[in-house]
Amino acid sequence: MPTDKPRYSITVDEELLKKIDDFRFENRYPNRTQATVELIRLGVEAYARKERQKELRKKRKENK
Repeated sequence: MPTDKPRYSITVDEELLKKIDDFRFENRYPNRTQATVELIRLGVEAYARKERQKELRKKRKENK
């Protein structure tokens, strides 16, 4: 089933691959790609939250 979504490849070490596979099986993802995409999405969301918190702390500091 072809897709129009952009594609790219990554290389990971055995330890990270095991963590991805563990996540995949614990969360019942049908394949490694879907598990990896979800881990990336979770990481991007966590990064965005961290940046928002940093910005809020900066604004609070400026208002003191």
